[in-house]
Amino acid sequence: MRFLTIVPLSLILVTWPLGDSVQGSKILSVFPFPGKSQYIFILPLLHNLAEKGHEVTSISVFPQDKPMKNFRDIIINENAKIYEGYTEEAALGLNKSILEELLDFLSWASRRCQMSEHPKVKEIMKSETFDLVIMEIIGTEALLGLGQHFQAPTIAVSTFPAMHFIDYLVGNPSPSSYIPHISIPYGNHMSFRQRVANILAEIQDVLSHRYYVLPKQRNLYEKYFPSAELNFDEARRNVSLVLVNDHFTLRHPRPCVPNMIEVGGLHIKQQPNSLSQELQEFLDTATEGAIYFSLGSNVKSKDLPQETQQAILESFRDLKIKVLWKFEGENLPNKPANVLIRKWFDQQSVLAHPNVKMFISHGGFLSTTETIFHGKPVLAIPILGDQPMNAKNAVTAGFALSMELSEISKENFTKSIREVWTKPKYSEAAKRLSQRFRDKPMTPMDTALYWVEYVLRNKGAPYMRNAGQDLTFMEFHNLDVYIVISVIILTSFVIVIQVFCLLQRLVLRTFKQPKIKRN
Repeated sequence: MRFLTIVPLSLILVTWPLGDSVQGSKILSVFPFPGKSQYIFILPLLHNLAEKGHEVTSISVFPQDKPMKNFRDIIINENAKIYEGYTEEAALGLNKSILEELLDFLSWASRRCQMSEHPKVKEIMKSETFDLVIMEIIGTEALLGLGQHFQAPTIAVSTFPAMHFIDYLVGNPSPSSYIPHISIPYGNHMSFRQRVANILAEIQDVLSHRYYVLPKQRNLYEKYFPSAELNFDEARRNVSLVLVNDHFTLRHPRPCVPNMIEVGGLHIKQQPNSLSQELQEFLDTATEGAIYFSLGSNVKSKDLPQETQQAILESFRDLKIKVLWKFEGENLPNKPANVLIRKWFDQQSVLAHPNVKMFISHGGFLSTTETIFHGKPVLAIPILGDQPMNAKNAVTAGFALSMELSEISKENFTKSIREVWTKPKYSEAAKRLSQRFRDKPMTPMDTALYWVEYVLRNKGAPYMRNAGQDLTFMEFHNLDVYIVISVIILTSFVIVIQVFCLLQRLVLRTFKQPKIKRN
């Protein structure tokens, strides 16, 4: 289609500089979680901020591979092994309920927050100032005290889609009537039974967070930040902005208040890095296509049961398709020649190669986002956390097939791969979703950069704060209004009934016939 646009000279606007200059602002990034995928999500934003001239100090478990101008690492090695036993159990197929996994995940939160006792963290708290704090918020609410300590606005980052305790930070509405809980693979048009299950899951989640997680976080907040002007609950409602790893094309459309910004795919490079010569040649010569296989950064393929590893290898041997397998061991016995193993692959660059036709994935949200961006069909093997939900959503969207880790045998694994590999419906659905996800006015990175600097320019932009955050639960949901209205209606109904009964008695008394006396 062609369009002709005529713009009168009188409508040409002059763009003036926006607010104060924020170049050179000091930014503190706090990501103490030991899962590398969570840090991978935020790291490109931190790099871009440093390249724009901001001074970035990053507290994390992962040091930079190369020193970078305006970028300083503070490494918390003590956090690196917090979840090791947990992920090894998951690799062995020890299944837990979503609530058990959530409580396990959050029970170590206090250990992550102990980074406040690290000597280097104590030093910057004593001697430095910052203009902005950017922090991961899942299970680390106590660290909101850093914003209070430095008297700096705070931007919270959720590497997962929004959940109730993320919504709470900015007073974001999340109606259970059409927004499924993160643990439930429902669509946004739910039946009555599904809405009941959804609300029960939400109640369970809210209660466990409020009475199990928050008391511990409140104690840590009061311990590490005794001089904070705001108490713990006030600090949770004082977040300037939330950057959430979501987009309406990835799951379902949902409401977002102005200071909740969807930046799903923030970590994805629009132009991926070049592959090494060895990998480039391996994939270039895969004229019939290749498979990429990875279980992510938390669960390691080397920890899979030996019989599962061998079933996978026998399947790959029979299929004779070239495979890149992220395998963390030094060697893999009985590995066929068509399988290339490495402890780490540049996943985005691999998925971007046109000869990679399929991704065997754990179904992590970052990996799911990447495979949608690059339009690749998936065989999902979800293991823990949000992975089962992501896998089921991918199946519903039509670009994936899912199987349990415990179901893997040579026959089942081979059959599932052939299903995704040979049927065009999976790759066609993946390409459709890719087109929708890429169709944006701004890249996720440009969006995130704009809003981070917006908060800096406008001193935290407190005017974006949702008034709903100042209301009690009853006020927010108008329960007090509904109760009063119900009482008025009920009282009115009772009065009407009483008046009717009174009138009825009067009428009967008035027209009552006198008794006839008999002689």
